[in-house]
Amino acid sequence: MKTKIMYIEHKGGNLTGEARIGKVNFSKTGKSIHYNGKTFQTLNGRGFKANYFDTETGEHYWISGCKKDGSDRLYGERLPIYIDEDIREEYWNEIRNLPSCKEIKIINEK
Repeated sequence: MKTKIMYIEHKGGNLTGEARIGKVNFSKTGKSIHYNGKTFQTLNGRGFKANYFDTETGEHYWISGCKKDGSDRLYGERLPIYIDEDIREEYWNEIRNLPSCKEIKIINEK
C-alpha cells in the first residue's frame, strides 16, 4: 500500500474540527484511505467542506496533502493541529523544511 503524510480534519457536522497530521495508507484502487484504524471513502465532490467519510460512522472529514507553509486549515483558524509522533521529524524536515522545529508536536497551540 502507498503511504503519505496528510492533513486529517474531523468535520463532525461543523466547518472546523479536531485536526491531525499523520501517515495514511491508500487502498490499491486509491478510492479509500486508512488511518488510525479507520477507513475513509471519497465523497466524490458531494461533501460540504469535506471530501471523505468514515465508512463505519459516516462522519465527514477533510483529508488533504500537507501544505509546505503549514496553512492546512480550510479557513486559516488558529486552532491546534496535532502531529503524530511517528512522523513528527519527517513532517518538519521533509514537508515544512524546518528541521529546527522537529520537537513541536502541536501547531497553533494556544
